[in-house]
Amino acid sequence: MSTLVDQWGQPLKKAVLTREVAGPTLAGVRQPISGYPADGLTPIRLARLLRDADQGEPLSYFELAEQIEERDLHYVGVLGTRKRAVSQVDVSVEPASDSAEDVRRADMVRDWLGRDELADETFNILDAIGKGVSFTEIIWEVSEGQYRPNRLEWRDPRFFRFDQDGVTPLLRGGPEGNGIDERLPAFKFIQLGIRAKSGLPVRSGLARLASWAWMFKAYTQRDWAIFTQTYGQPVRIGKYSSSATEDDKATLYRAVANIAGDCAAIVPDGMSIDFIESKNVTAGSDLYEKRSDWLDRQISKAVLGQTNTTDAQAGGLGSGQANVHNDVREDIERADCKALAAALNRDLVRPWCDLEFGPGKAYPRIVIARPEQEDLTMLSESLAKLVPLGFRVSQAEVRGKFGLSDPGQGEDILRPPSAAPASIASNPGEPAIEAPQQSQRRPAAPAAQIAAAMASQAEASVAEMTATIAVMLEKASDLAELRDMLANAYGEIDASGLAAALAGGLAAATAAGRSDIADETAV
Repeated sequence: MSTLVDQWGQPLKKAVLTREVAGPTLAGVRQPISGYPADGLTPIRLARLLRDADQGEPLSYFELAEQIEERDLHYVGVLGTRKRAVSQVDVSVEPASDSAEDVRRADMVRDWLGRDELADETFNILDAIGKGVSFTEIIWEVSEGQYRPNRLEWRDPRFFRFDQDGVTPLLRGGPEGNGIDERLPAFKFIQLGIRAKSGLPVRSGLARLASWAWMFKAYTQRDWAIFTQTYGQPVRIGKYSSSATEDDKATLYRAVANIAGDCAAIVPDGMSIDFIESKNVTAGSDLYEKRSDWLDRQISKAVLGQTNTTDAQAGGLGSGQANVHNDVREDIERADCKALAAALNRDLVRPWCDLEFGPGKAYPRIVIARPEQEDLTMLSESLAKLVPLGFRVSQAEVRGKFGLSDPGQGEDILRPPSAAPASIASNPGEPAIEAPQQSQRRPAAPAAQIAAAMASQAEASVAEMTATIAVMLEKASDLAELRDMLANAYGEIDASGLAAALAGGLAAATAAGRSDIADETAV
C-alpha cells in the first residue's frame, strides 16, 4: 500500500483515511463564519478582490461567489438548473473487460452508486460550475481491512487555496487545521474543475464572470428602488393661509408627510393639500427594468449557453431557433457529465479499487450520459424493407429499442391481419360475389408449378441483390446513411435476372389461366 500515489504524486497514508481532515475548526484557520465582501461592493474593491485571487489568495472571491448565489435569484435559479440537470442523469458502470473479476469489480461500484444520497452528493460536487473548482472529502468506511466510501462530504472552498503555480491545491492549516498549508492527502478528495473559459482554476468559474453583472444589477435595483420611492407616488404640497400659526403649519406638515402611508389626513379649515403627479414615471421605471432584464439575459447565456428557456421575449422564437438554443444547452450538459464522470473515475473509482485489490492496469468506468434518441420511425421503415430481403435482425434488440418486453407464455400477441376472403369485384352499389370455396375449385397444380419455377429462376438474382445490400449494411454507420446508399445505388443494382424471371412467370401464368378458362367452358 505504501507505493500507492494519487494524481499529484502524493503517497498514500492509511491513517489519514480513517478520519475527516478538511472540516471547519474552532481554533484553527478554517473558520465556519464567512466574510461578506459583497456588502458595499464597488468596482475598485471587486477588481482588487479578483486580483488577490489571481495571486494565490481566493478566500474573498469564494465568499463573494457564495453571496452572489444568496442574493441574486436569477443567478441561483439558472445555476441550480444546470447542476440539477446533471445530478439527475442516470449513472452506469462499464467493466474493464468481460472477465469475471472485472465484472465483479464493476458490480461493486454499481452497487455503491445505487445509494439514494448520490443525487445530493453530485449536486454538491457540481459546485465547481459556479466557483470553477470544488473539493469533496471521501469519508471511508474501514472494516476488517476493507475500504468502502461511506459518504461524500462537500467542503467549503474557502478552506483551500492554490500553490504558487496556481494549479496545485493546498489545504489551509493542514489536516489538523492549525498548521501550515499542505497538499491534499492522497485518496481523500474528489477535485472537480469545470471551466467556463480556459485558464487557471480560480479564474475559470462562472462566479467570476457573473460578479460584474451582479454588481451592476445591484446598482440598478438600488436606483430603481429610490426612483420608485421618490416618483412612484405624487408630490404632496400643503397650502396654508397667511394667518396660520406655527402649530397650524406643523399640523399641515404632519398631514402631508403621513398621508402616503395613512391614506387619510385632517387639516384645519382654510388649508389645502395638492397632489402633483410626475409625467415620466412609467418611462423611467421601464429603463431600470430593461437594464435588469438585460443583465439577467447575459447571466443566462453564461450559465446555460442560451436564453430561450429562461427569459421569455415578446414575439417568441420560432421552433427551429428554439431547438438550436436547446441543443446548445444539451452540449453544455454533456460536457458537465463527462467532467463529473472523469473526476469520479480518477479520484474515487481508481483509489477504491487500488485500496481493495491493489494497483491494476484497467478499472471499472463510470459513465454519466443520457441515452441518445433514435428515430424509431426510420428504423421501422428500414426493417420493413430489409427483412423481406433476408436481412436477419434480433427480435430482442428491436424490442429493446422500442421499450417492449418479451411476451410471456400464454399472453395475447399482436399479429398481422389475416387475408380477407377473396371476392370478385362488382360494380359500385352491387354486392361482391364471393369466390368459390377451395373445396369447390379444381386443384391448382399449374399455378403451384409456375410459382415453383419462378422461385427457382429468381433465387440467383435475389441472392445477388441481397449480397449487394449486405455490403452496404457493413459500410453504413447508421440507418440514415444506409437509406441514402440504397437510394443512390437504386439504378446500379442489377435486377435484370429477376425481371426476366418475373416476366417469364407472368407469361406462363397468363397461359395457364387461359387454359383453365377453356377447360371450364368445355365443361
